[in-house]
This record gives sequence, C-alpha cells and structure tokens, in this order.
Amino acid sequence: MDTDVIVVGAGPTGLMLAGELALAGVRTRVVERRDAPQQDSRALTLHPRSVELMDQRGLAGRFLTLGRTVPGWHFAGLDTQLDFGALDSRHAYTLFLAQARTEALLEERARELGVEIRRGYETTGLRQDRDGVEVDVRGPAGLETVRARYVAGCDGGRSIVRQEAGIDFPGAAETLTGILGDFTMADPDSLGRARAKGVLAVPLEGGLTRFVLIDPERMRTPAGEPVTLEEFRDSLIRICGSDCGIDRPRWLSRFGNATRLAERYRSDRVLLAGDAAHIHFPAAGQGLNTGLQDAMNLGWKLAAEIHGWAPPGLLDTYHDERHPVGLAVTENTEVQTLLAELTLVPSYQRPAAALRKLLEDLLGIKEVNRRLAGLVSALGVGYPAADPGADPLVGARMPNIALSIAGSTASRAYELLHEGRFVLLNLAEEQDFDVDGDAGGDGGWADRVTAVTTTGHRGHPGLDGVAEVLVRPDGHIAWATRTTDAAVRRTERYHALAAWAGKP
Repeated sequence: MDTDVIVVGAGPTGLMLAGELALAGVRTRVVERRDAPQQDSRALTLHPRSVELMDQRGLAGRFLTLGRTVPGWHFAGLDTQLDFGALDSRHAYTLFLAQARTEALLEERARELGVEIRRGYETTGLRQDRDGVEVDVRGPAGLETVRARYVAGCDGGRSIVRQEAGIDFPGAAETLTGILGDFTMADPDSLGRARAKGVLAVPLEGGLTRFVLIDPERMRTPAGEPVTLEEFRDSLIRICGSDCGIDRPRWLSRFGNATRLAERYRSDRVLLAGDAAHIHFPAAGQGLNTGLQDAMNLGWKLAAEIHGWAPPGLLDTYHDERHPVGLAVTENTEVQTLLAELTLVPSYQRPAAALRKLLEDLLGIKEVNRRLAGLVSALGVGYPAADPGADPLVGARMPNIALSIAGSTASRAYELLHEGRFVLLNLAEEQDFDVDGDAGGDGGWADRVTAVTTTGHRGHPGLDGVAEVLVRPDGHIAWATRTTDAAVRRTERYHALAAWAGKP
C-alpha cells in the first residue's frame, strides 16, 4: 500500500480528517486539485460545537486568537437572535473567522502531525477491492495510480469520489439563488441601511466588505451564471435604494439552494464527509461546521479499523450517527430558505410577514430558542445508544467539567482528549478503581484509553450520581454508570471498553 488513507480534498473537512487520522498514527495523504490554498472564504463562522472540537484537541487558542466572538446567531434572518449564551458550553458563541483562516490553521495542524499534502493533483477515478482502493490522480507529471486501504471523499458537492463509488445523491434541485461579493471599496455609512433591508453586510479583514443578498428579480438566475459588478450594483439599488458605494470587487459568486444528502456515507472502503455527503443553502452557516463534525466522528473510527482493534460494526456507526445529522441540517436549511423565498414573492409577502412574526414570538420562548440554538450550534447533537437500557448520558456530549487529578496538569475534561484517545474517568473518587487491570496495564487497553481518577471535580447537573464515564475520542459519552457496587461496576466497565475500544 502507498498509504493507509487517501483524503481527497484539502478543504476544512479533509484537513480536519487528515489531522485526526495522523493523530491516531495513521499514514495519511491528502490530494487536492487546486495548486494553492483557497484565498476566498465562502464561510465566515465557526459555531460552538466546532470550537469545542478544537478545544478537545488543544487547538482552540489558535482559532480564538484570529477570530472574533459574538454571543448568538440567527435563524432564517429573524430579528430575535438565537441565544447561544444560554447553552451549556464554555464556547457558547459564534466565532467569526474566515474559511481561508480556518483552512490555514487546519493545514498547519495536519503538517505538524506528518500528513502529506499534495496540491495540483486531481482525482479522476477509483476502484476498490477487498483489500484496498486504487485512485487515479492526474498531477504535474501526468496520470498516476496510487493505492490505499481506504479513501475519504471530502471533495465537495460535485464529489468524484462519491460518483465513482456509485453512491446516490438524492434531493431537491436548485430553485433559488443569491449572490455574494467581497469589495475593496464600500460606503461604511450604508451598511446599516443595507442590513435593514435584509442584506448581509459585514466588514472583513484586509479592508474588505462582504455583501450577501437575494434579489427578487434575479433569484431564479442559474448558479452557474457569473456575477458581474454591474449586476451587484443594480441589485443593491433595487433593494437598498443605493449601490452602497461598492467598487473593486475581490470576489463575486452566485450560490443556490440545491439540497442533497448522500444515500450512504460509506461504500465498503470509501467514505464521504462534508459537502461530498450533504449540500444545502448556506442558511445560518452550518455547512462547514457540519463537515468538521463529520471528520471528528469518522477519524477515530477509521483509525481503529486500520489498527485492527475496532469492534465489529464500529466503522458503520459513522453513517448511522452522522447521516441523521446531515438530514436535520438539510431540512432546517430548507425551512429557512423557504421562509426567505416567501418573503420575496409578492403574492406571499403578507402571509410570510405573519409567519415571521409568529416565529419571532416563538423564539422569545426560552425553551424554543434553546432548542433551535442547540440545532444550529450542534451543541444539541447526541447519538442514540445501542442499548435501550443505557444511562441517559450515553451519546451526549461530555461536559467540559473542572477536575482535580493527582499528578496531572489537566484541569478540565477536554484537556484529557488532546491525544485523541478514549478517556475513562472515575468520578466516584474511590481507591478500588483498578486502572492497571482495566485500562492501563499490559493486558488492557493502554494503547487507546486514558484512565483517570479524580481527587475532586466541580460537578455538573447532568453528572449527578455518575460514578464512572467512558468518553469517546470525539467527546461523546460511550458509557456511564451510577451503580455504587464496585464489582458490578467493574463488570460493566469491562463490557463497555470491549464494546467500544475492542478486545484488550
């Protein structure tokens, strides 16, 4: 084999996945058709769960240094904001950070871990057999074929990997388009007026100003038709009464509401993540974030399969867990897009205004706001437990509780996840916690589980009464127990470790 995994696509999802695989000791090569990193940024935000993932790998500081935080976000552009600050997270905010910056930081991380990144290499085909996958790549020296044990398609909505693997991509065709532009010149006094008319107008680094809008007179224009400066000016004049002083465009783009979800996220040795698995209108900025979260879920599972310790069916849980999340994202973005479209169609504007008012009122209800905030932020994402009798915590995010651990510099739970291993956490503070025999000894799971006994922790309401918890490498809870019987707990612990971390 030339390598263990070939990741096709060096966008945020592909780079995140490559870093996760390399962290787990998997030989990883990224191939990207573009010669250089993308300088223009379609996405501008990281949502709370994505920042948590960076925190779990000790990377949050790199992102926070370059970004700007705001306490909430929006749903369908409604005036009542989603209150991320009411959610249970140390990162309950939106981080404004251009996609190009995010990609640069993820590439830096991947290279630090030894990932090979080849730019200017276009994937043209693949074939898989029972032992691996052959990938045809056209590079500077011509066409070559490389072989890997697995291939991950992170190559966008037109994914060649998905097509070659024969994975269907059902969904809805494009019916609506919008435009965005980054301009070197714009009238700063006009930004407020533009926002009042429903235009997204935000200052970017480097003196640029971004405008994003849907023009009722141009919203049926095919996404493939190029945007011109003249069109952008005309649209702003129609909507705002002024062209907002825009000039010297750095980037102009048209985007549509085609919405599709891969039928399967896995076809034997080929897996999909990010836009290769799901595309939708960029409502509430969920696309990039969903891709990062796909990568975090897939990385450790694929590494376990390659290293030979994955329990039966573990890699299949990638589709089982992430496909419903992709479905939820595509559905909520369709709802948001429909509401925007109805507002723009004259015959629907009156009922659309009434619907918006109703939704504004509903978002004023704390429980409703929290539910939608959890959806958009992805802090509400949990995975169903295979055992119907499992503790209610199973599948949920592990809260980043404060810890006191003898002989350790870690002060919070997420610090224990920096190496991308399972964490077996004893919250009962009992001395009979058999770390060596159950997780840390020669015959145990020492190569994949970090076992820790706390000498104290600042509790969390959801962990009341919990004696032990097994946290997956992606920060979700695999097992928890509240039993006070040490012998019963020891048996439960063994079965939980075997079910998730394989045979000892």
